[in-house]
Amino acid sequence: MEFSELIKTATVEDALLLRPGLPALRGTLCITSHHLLLSCRPRGDPELWLLIRSVDAVEKRVSGSSGTITLRCKDLRVLQLQIPGAERCLNIASSIEALSSVDSVMMMFPFFYRPPSLRLEQGWHQFPLERFFQRISSQTSQWRLSTVNSDFSACPSYPPAVIVPAAVGDDTVARAARFRHGGRFPVLSYFHAKTGTALLRSSQPLTGHQRRRCREDEKLLGTLLDEGERGFIIDTRSEQAAKQARMSGGGTEPKSCYPQWRRLHRALERGRPLQESFTRLAEACSDPAPSTERWLSRLESSRWLSHVKAALSTACLAAQCLDRERSAVLVHGAEGTDTTLLVTALAQLILDPSCRSLSGFQGLLEREWIQAGHPFQLRCARSAAGHGRARQEAPLFLLFLDCVWQLSRQFPLALEFGEKLLLVLFDNAYASACGTFLCNCERERSLCKVRERTHSLWAWLDQPEERHKYLNPLYSHNPLVIWPSVEPQSIQLWQGLFLRWVRPSQHLDEAWEQIRRLVQGSSSCSEESSGERLGQPPPEPAEGTTEGTESGR
Repeated sequence: MEFSELIKTATVEDALLLRPGLPALRGTLCITSHHLLLSCRPRGDPELWLLIRSVDAVEKRVSGSSGTITLRCKDLRVLQLQIPGAERCLNIASSIEALSSVDSVMMMFPFFYRPPSLRLEQGWHQFPLERFFQRISSQTSQWRLSTVNSDFSACPSYPPAVIVPAAVGDDTVARAARFRHGGRFPVLSYFHAKTGTALLRSSQPLTGHQRRRCREDEKLLGTLLDEGERGFIIDTRSEQAAKQARMSGGGTEPKSCYPQWRRLHRALERGRPLQESFTRLAEACSDPAPSTERWLSRLESSRWLSHVKAALSTACLAAQCLDRERSAVLVHGAEGTDTTLLVTALAQLILDPSCRSLSGFQGLLEREWIQAGHPFQLRCARSAAGHGRARQEAPLFLLFLDCVWQLSRQFPLALEFGEKLLLVLFDNAYASACGTFLCNCERERSLCKVRERTHSLWAWLDQPEERHKYLNPLYSHNPLVIWPSVEPQSIQLWQGLFLRWVRPSQHLDEAWEQIRRLVQGSSSCSEESSGERLGQPPPEPAEGTTEGTESGR
């Protein structure tokens, strides 16, 4: 297939671009293989440079000798183009629809994007699992790095290397994989050094209605607990849904076979209900002039904030089991690629201060979402406005980012990165110039040679001129566990994303830039003052104060 076959009309003069809250622009509209450009005279520089892959839905209306095209984008933007000539309008709409729906991964823009400032190999090996394992092995000898999945034969959606209990061999692990949906056997997600407990993830066991068992799976989990200890299995399905899964061959771990493990059910939506919730919220946010009653009603009926609350609550439960109950935790739902990763990633942010740095957060995303096999290509094929949505689409990654934003709002000093990074991650998960979020798993990325032929988003973000945009100027390292409030009044709408194109953020951006300058100026003054006092004894503490105390939110 050639891109030229999909472009029926490449250029249109005198096109008019309309955007909410911004002045109208008139100029030359141009369609390329991957971009939609609008250039205005006399400057000629593109005023609009839109990656066509980011178009979620195309609506067209022809009236007389002209037509209007409404583009609903995956980042929730709404753009309107007025095109002179009915036939040209239909051709433009048809071309955008075809180009935005190209299924072949190899034809997507990341395989053609070549910025002069980056090399292809940059960023792809920035967060190897081996480095994460080295940190764990310095704290305990209970785990080992296994290459049982080096050829993706044990589990197609796992990476080639995984961390498993040191007490079990690869033969045991391979047999346990056959007992788990999709081969996703229990692997280490996080080791909580403070209590010496482990957070694992997997998919559901294939017990079925005949209540099958697998002694290798039982042994794998049994090695994690000493005599008298107990662990928790957090199932992200309702108890009823887990029972129904037995009829199709799935199910749960039988108590008789896993006597030291206690099962807790915390139902989290992951499919069509979550996608519909996202759609209803996006529609409510695009309502031009809602009354207060109508807005609150539509916000509540979308149930999006309920999903945020449920996700944070379940992550807090997992973190509490590790930190306060001092117990091992296994998290799984059905496939283990969606709500499972949502819970394990959030639990690590709550517990581990290293995950709250910019680099640590990128490593967490690489480990718990990308390498762990979240099917980005399926889940993010369409956003809130895509027509004819398939059953595979669901905004699980967006829900995770929303939960991270809630943490950043409740603990404004605890995260080294700010809202801008979360917005960039959302945009790139749905449409990107980089290959980081391409495909559904490491096996597919290997077949498509994504790491050899596309650029890494991490390399782009780590450029000095980019990196400073995403840092939180108020960041202060907090070694404590951060326990978020999950009360309904504590969960707020993420206005920076859902109202990004409806309400201008200019004044808020200016305020944050002013805070950045003030913090940098204060740091400079402190350094100068410290230099002047060098060699002088430290001041005595004031009477009535105690040195060495630490407070946290």
